[in-house]
Amino acid sequence: MSRYLYALALSVLLSLGAVWLWILAVPIAFMDPEYASWRAKQILLARCDLGDVIILGDSRAAVDVVPALLPVKTTNFAVGGGEPVEAYAVLTRALACPTPPKLVIMSFDPGHFSRPDLLWERSVRFGLLSAADLTILRALSTQTGDFSVYAGRGLAGLPLRIRDWLEEIRFPPLYFATLAHSVGLVRWSRNQHTLELTLASRGQYFFGTEVGSDAIAIDGHLPDFRPLPVLDAYFDRMLALLEARGIETRFVAMPVNEATWAHMAPSVREDFRAYLATYASRYKRFHVVDDFPEHWPDHFFGDQFCHLNPEGAERLSALLAQRLQAAPPSTQNEAQNGWFNDTGRDASAKVEPSSKRGS
Repeated sequence: MSRYLYALALSVLLSLGAVWLWILAVPIAFMDPEYASWRAKQILLARCDLGDVIILGDSRAAVDVVPALLPVKTTNFAVGGGEPVEAYAVLTRALACPTPPKLVIMSFDPGHFSRPDLLWERSVRFGLLSAADLTILRALSTQTGDFSVYAGRGLAGLPLRIRDWLEEIRFPPLYFATLAHSVGLVRWSRNQHTLELTLASRGQYFFGTEVGSDAIAIDGHLPDFRPLPVLDAYFDRMLALLEARGIETRFVAMPVNEATWAHMAPSVREDFRAYLATYASRYKRFHVVDDFPEHWPDHFFGDQFCHLNPEGAERLSALLAQRLQAAPPSTQNEAQNGWFNDTGRDASAKVEPSSKRGS
């Protein structure tokens, strides 16, 4: 009996070891479909292939801003569920590159300042956040007394430090559900294709691509706007870093559909604007773009989360391209509105705005 148990234990250990090696070696073979898009952004970042402009933010920014339609080389590092935690991690790596970006465009919806999202399920599991990043998160959580983001949903009651360690070593049971859904490898081909597409698009990728959505997104359900202390601390730290490096930063809120806009509490919009304005007054290189469209007709949106469909993303990127065109400013206001005036006079995109605010 003891020999049988020994053989059984050895078999289990060898099987676990084989699965562990598979998880470490080829995550693209089994990870969730969005993983490939995140991986593409990590590759671009590791290569320091940034361009002159980088985009930081959440999934709306990841979808809505198409670098290929902009007049300067741009890379979209926004991610699904992204909050200032992820943006700060990306920014610190970008600023370590030999040629840092000249302009940073940020975009987060109010919910990504005021509630935890998918940090553990995506940002950690997909490899965007390192152990060093989690150390910073733990320290800022302690400093602010806000552990809501760091604690997440927990892991079967384990102490948080143990949870962190298991995530760092890619402990196989954490991936069993994903492995089961993919039968270990059936996502490989599709994920590889998505990886190549996202590399080619310089980080932009789509979620829903329907020809319209009148669903009410989270913005329409927020009772108020109260930024979490830890996310506020990250936002402040990020803007202070950009200010110290002399890098211009623009905050551009992505538009929502009419259905969501109609259900948003006016106080949420007003308090969000006031929050951003406070930082604009604190950091001279940080500007909030307040004349961009706040809401668009439902037919420009591809799903219930207010992600633009391809037509909407093209429209939004055309508006953004106009702001990025190189044109020597004659006044200070023109310099601020032009955003990016040192790229030469032969900028390729010459577009006209297709809408005014909310049209």
